[in-house]
Amino acid sequence: MLRLIFVAAALAGLSRASDVLEFTDDDFDSGVQDLDLILVEFYAPWCGHCKRLAPEYETAATRLKGIVPLAKVDCTAHSKTCSKYGVNGYPTLKIFRGGEVSGPYEGPRSADGIVSFLKKQAGPASVALTTEAAFDEFVADKDASVVGFFSDIQSPAYEEFQKAANDLRENYRFAHTSVEALLKSQSVDGEGVILFRPPRLNNKFEDGSVKFSEGKITKNKIKTFVKDNVFGMCPHMTDDNKDQLRGKDLLVAYYDVDYDKNPKGSNYWRNRVMKVAKSFISQGKELGFAVANKLSFSHDMSEFGLDGADGELPLVALRTVKGDKYVMTEEFSRDGKALESFLQDYFDGKLKRYLKSEPIPESNDGPVKVLVAENFDSIVNDDSKDVLVEFYAPWCGHCKSLEPKYTELGEKLANDPNVVIAKMDATANDVPSPYEVSGFPTIYFSPAGSKMNPKKYEGGRELSDFVSYLKREAANPLVMDEEPKKKKKKKSSDDDKIEL
Repeated sequence: MLRLIFVAAALAGLSRASDVLEFTDDDFDSGVQDLDLILVEFYAPWCGHCKRLAPEYETAATRLKGIVPLAKVDCTAHSKTCSKYGVNGYPTLKIFRGGEVSGPYEGPRSADGIVSFLKKQAGPASVALTTEAAFDEFVADKDASVVGFFSDIQSPAYEEFQKAANDLRENYRFAHTSVEALLKSQSVDGEGVILFRPPRLNNKFEDGSVKFSEGKITKNKIKTFVKDNVFGMCPHMTDDNKDQLRGKDLLVAYYDVDYDKNPKGSNYWRNRVMKVAKSFISQGKELGFAVANKLSFSHDMSEFGLDGADGELPLVALRTVKGDKYVMTEEFSRDGKALESFLQDYFDGKLKRYLKSEPIPESNDGPVKVLVAENFDSIVNDDSKDVLVEFYAPWCGHCKSLEPKYTELGEKLANDPNVVIAKMDATANDVPSPYEVSGFPTIYFSPAGSKMNPKKYEGGRELSDFVSYLKREAANPLVMDEEPKKKKKKKSSDDDKIEL
């Protein structure tokens, strides 16, 4: 009996109606045109990624029921709609507003990620503040706030503000008000926009708010204004804003930053960073500054060789957009002198770049040269030699399968003075620019005479494939060790004997 109950429950679950809407070529346009917001998945039934997304998408649709609808279109059956919206891969997810594509969905492919993203997108892009208390609460948030003040909410400036809010709603908070007392308290005459930085980050080195002063209010001017001012001189770097901050050369002080449990201690060190930062910024030096929790950014700490460091003092590291890294080796001082000296040396070009590197091998006479960050330049960038480089990971199964064939290639070309076969553990060493490694193994060919233009190897991984490639790409004819011919086994009279 109990078993029958379980079976019935399972069948009921299977027959439960889906909360994901299904559109076809016939009803897609009418289905999305009157909706303020909808997320649509364009998929193919045979697509493995689509199958993995399906349960997460279904869960998200259920959790967002009544807030934001989720829909899907089978592109194998309704190609007209998919073609109309430029779908050329599966799954493709797009956000629609009022029947028009607002943009691609590029967030997490999990129920939590989809729900979190769409809740931010739902409702108005800018919140209406109708009382002074609502205004005070809005600007007291832990994130920055952008507030538009308009005596006339039918004005062109108000419309431009709303457009900017809609474009930036994913990353920034917007609100607007026409309350006369608020316009007066913020010294706004008719219309204006003010960016309020989080109160917990207030300091004596910069203003807590910035007023838009670019003349006529337009969408693009507001967007530029927000992006230029939202973070201030030295923001708190988090997982949410790290990608925005890393768009320029950036110095980060890593310590026990915790604005929930220890705001005073967090600001104590941040203020010392800001004091030094302001002196360099006032000189016109272009560099971003931030503070970050060292535990939250343990990967960064490892990349800079700072993992395992103890103590309360900030650990300072600088990374350029090009990928060059510099680490402050002197202990952070409360008077800021150590940081000031570090920065002066950086701008004077006196600092040595930090390289995460294994020790240079004492002996490197094998058929495949072992590369580390410290000897990469001397071996790979030798302009007289063609170099084939494999970037691998010790744990990578494909790399292990490749190893005997790659070693055989090295042995075959061991006597060629113009070609080097080399490999580097990309998990233990910094990969230099312009090489890009996102998976293992990744193989590049560095041509003689053109070291800044390496070619990614996309060929087969058998010995014959590598040889054919090098014959075609190498600057000089290959010098290869020929395999000795196998001697024919002499047939003995015993071979003809049959044992009984």
